[in-house]
Amino acid sequence: MKMKQALMTKPATIVFQEVDVPTVGENQVKLAIKKIGVCGSDIHVYHGEHPYTQFPVVQGHEIAAEVIEIGANVSSVQVGTKVTVQPQVVCGKCFPCQNGMYHVCEELKVMGFQTTGLASEYFVVDADKLTVLPTNLSFDEGAMVEPLAVAVHAVERVPHIENKNVLVIGGGPIGNLVAQTAKAFGANKVVVSELSEARLEFAKKVGLEVIDSKSEDLQEGIIRHFGMQKADVIFECVGSSFTVANSINIARKGSTVVIVGVVSNLTEVNMGYVQDHELQILGTAMYQSQDFDKAVDLLTNKEVEVELLITNHVKFEDYLEAYHIIEENKDKVMKVIIDMN
Repeated sequence: MKMKQALMTKPATIVFQEVDVPTVGENQVKLAIKKIGVCGSDIHVYHGEHPYTQFPVVQGHEIAAEVIEIGANVSSVQVGTKVTVQPQVVCGKCFPCQNGMYHVCEELKVMGFQTTGLASEYFVVDADKLTVLPTNLSFDEGAMVEPLAVAVHAVERVPHIENKNVLVIGGGPIGNLVAQTAKAFGANKVVVSELSEARLEFAKKVGLEVIDSKSEDLQEGIIRHFGMQKADVIFECVGSSFTVANSINIARKGSTVVIVGVVSNLTEVNMGYVQDHELQILGTAMYQSQDFDKAVDLLTNKEVEVELLITNHVKFEDYLEAYHIIEENKDKVMKVIIDMN
């Protein structure tokens, strides 16, 4: 049996190839892929700027699918089950893996970057990589579970977010989802700071308060929303050297800064300020299975809105068009979804 697969052979180039559908092992399942989300990391690969991805590569790590075949030892799902996939491939032997931190495995590989992604009509994967989707969730929502799990993991890096004042710097897809998640988890007040008018509007659409940092000084906006108490927690969701440094520079004494954005350049941080203000600086990376489960719960309970963030749909055979849409529209596009059929 053959299937169509999207292969990125070099930056900005995708060819479709006919390949054999893999056979299903005893502990594996075969999936019919339904939806694929395109994220910022995919764009880095598109430009040939991802430091840990080599060509050729099959992308696709934000997905929703249907189980169409199960291995002999699989009992966790049945044919017809809606699922998404946790795309990490880990060694299971290093210190993080042995101590409950497999998401930062020393040998971590991610489907779509260091190993084959899911941009194919069908995909075979170990059953323990699956998260089951309730039947009342759409496949579009299912493809948003992975980025929402990123947000869940980031917010849960802060113990007891309940009743805290939260500032999110950056209103892109991840920043928006971090803000919604913090609100759903009981934060007292959540405010998104963003330059883009379009992304500010997306934040407002999902019920978030905003600071237009293009027209208002950020410190003044913080005081306007939170008073002199300012923010208890700041989530940096841009990933630029400037916003990382600025997140620390505007932090109130005794507060927490969580670096969510992927920072590619070295950043100068005023460590004297960190010490004097007794700041907590936390990193957050990827997610674990329980973060996927909580993301599904948030969607099932209608506590987080994701479908409003899906701005574009592209057919599988027009895969490259998804990157063009993101490139040409920049901050007006939140999430592009590849429709498999």
